[in-house]
Amino acid sequence: MRPRVGHIQFINCFPLFYGLIEKKFLLEIDLIKGNPTDLNRMLHDNLLDLAPISSIAYARNFRDYILMPDISVSADGEVKSIYLFSRVPIEDLNGKKIALSNTSATSHALLRIIMHNFYHASPEYFVSVPELRAMLMEADAALLIGDDALRARYKTADQLYIYDLGQEWKQFTGLPMVFAVWAIRREFAQKNPEMVRVIKNTFCDSMKFSLENIEDVAAKASQWEDFDAAYLVDYFNSLRFDFDRKQQEGLTEYYRQAYNMGLLDEVPPLELLPV
Repeated sequence: MRPRVGHIQFINCFPLFYGLIEKKFLLEIDLIKGNPTDLNRMLHDNLLDLAPISSIAYARNFRDYILMPDISVSADGEVKSIYLFSRVPIEDLNGKKIALSNTSATSHALLRIIMHNFYHASPEYFVSVPELRAMLMEADAALLIGDDALRARYKTADQLYIYDLGQEWKQFTGLPMVFAVWAIRREFAQKNPEMVRVIKNTFCDSMKFSLENIEDVAAKASQWEDFDAAYLVDYFNSLRFDFDRKQQEGLTEYYRQAYNMGLLDEVPPLELLPV
């Protein structure tokens, strides 16, 4: 049986997808697309063998998972696809309503950490379908992620205050933020070590290939999206797809702060697949 591999159906994972197509690796796996919430659930329910999942989903299920080394979706500063759109300055959101996109978990916790620890604010949060206009009819601010955030930022005029959560995290902690990790079900990794090693190496080769040909990747992605190629080159270049020691430090700090706020039951160890 071919491994069941999740794929985030957001533009930020297009570089990996592009490389997989070019290398014809898609013939060797069952690639199953979904948003982060879908993939979190499917990996937890053993409907996938490995997948990119929200960082906080790993923390909540780390005993069942092991992390794939050398690959993540991160940012060391601006991420350019996780935005808080607000009618008022962020400093004035204490006690106000914030609508949260229903496609993320990591960003929900990150916003709560930023508002509580760095702005000393306690807004009222609720989850919503990710449509900016509708969200702001009910709330004073709205959190969007992924393609929804990209499109809203691309089209939104200057009447709103817009805050990049990757930049906010970097400003206050000095650390990168890891938004998604590649997690493997522990039992699958133990039973299929050689297959997992091949997938890991292919993913890393795929990403390396795409980053070396980022203008071609952006041109291809722009054929199917609302953005021009130059915009996507700038976006892809703002992201980090590796998972080095500094990013692991940033992720551990995120977990520590989430735990201190009661958003996690414990701070998980970062257990990486030995290769």
